Amino acid sequence: MRKRLRREESGNIKRVTIKDVALSASVSITTVSHVINNTRVVDPSTRQRVLHSMEALGYHPNNVARSLRSGVTKTIGLIVPDASNPFFAEVARKIEDYGYQQGYSVILGNSDNNPEKQTNYINTLLAKRVDGVIFISSGGDDKELLKFSESQIPVVVADRNISLELADVVQVDNEQAGSDATRYLIELGHKNIACITGLITLSPSMERIKGYEGAMKMAGIPVRQENIIVGDFTTLSGEKAMESLLAAIEFPTAVFCFNDMMAIGAMAAIRKAGLSIPGDVSIIGFDDIELASLVVPPLTTVAQPFSEIASYATDLLIERIKGNRTEANQRVVLKARLVPRESTGRRG
Repeated sequence: MRKRLRREESGNIKRVTIKDVALSASVSITTVSHVINNTRVVDPSTRQRVLHSMEALGYHPNNVARSLRSGVTKTIGLIVPDASNPFFAEVARKIEDYGYQQGYSVILGNSDNNPEKQTNYINTLLAKRVDGVIFISSGGDDKELLKFSESQIPVVVADRNISLELADVVQVDNEQAGSDATRYLIELGHKNIACITGLITLSPSMERIKGYEGAMKMAGIPVRQENIIVGDFTTLSGEKAMESLLAAIEFPTAVFCFNDMMAIGAMAAIRKAGLSIPGDVSIIGFDDIELASLVVPPLTTVAQPFSEIASYATDLLIERIKGNRTEANQRVVLKARLVPRESTGRRG
């Protein structure tokens, strides 16, 4: 007969233990342990009886204690620079999905592009003894990653170009993508082409600038430094940058924005100036977030492979956690894809 929980003299309910479960299910403590930890085959009927007793008594295994004994927490840390940015939000969601499918919980840290906050999250993940980390830097010193290697915690860096000495890397070929976007505008007949970059301290921005400048030079078109405006990946920065470009006596006929949010901001500035898209100014973005196809006119953009970034990063990390990968760190470079829509048009 199932024993009822006893009340202590203080009136508090006695904490249910593994011994209580064993008594309720009429099995040994060892059998309960094997059911909880899947460390031995247990007769199906006995296993069901133990699980039923656990549920009836409200018993929850002490996962913290178990992780300290085994050294495995089944958790992955994920640090992103801006969780409100649709690109990072989508990548984070997919990483959570892929991690969950493989039995891992994901702890998300949003650094808000603040290196100090980023450091605090690194220290928090270390304290929580996560099994591994997927890291998208907000900038600062990449050598902070050494804290993980010193603690023997594997790391995969996503969307950033860093030395393989520090971590496995999953990135997009941003230079090629920047070149593709610029060449597309050149092929439409544009010559006065500007770009609104992200923070130039970040590798994706630097590589996209390199692709932009390379395509311009290959076409024999001079690169005007005044046509390169630095933004911060927000809609407002795209709007302000576009206002600055439109203030020129001869404003650009096409603008390559380094993410869709800045492109949407740039489109707002063009409309406020009484100009048309793409009649007066063509706009091309980067990422292909869901909103890109819904704005008016629909935004031409460079689509990032969200699912591939997330799946490669998650798989590389979990394989490293499980000890299935012992070789040197690996770099995975993925291709982005141009998606023509109605915000770009032919010139002349």
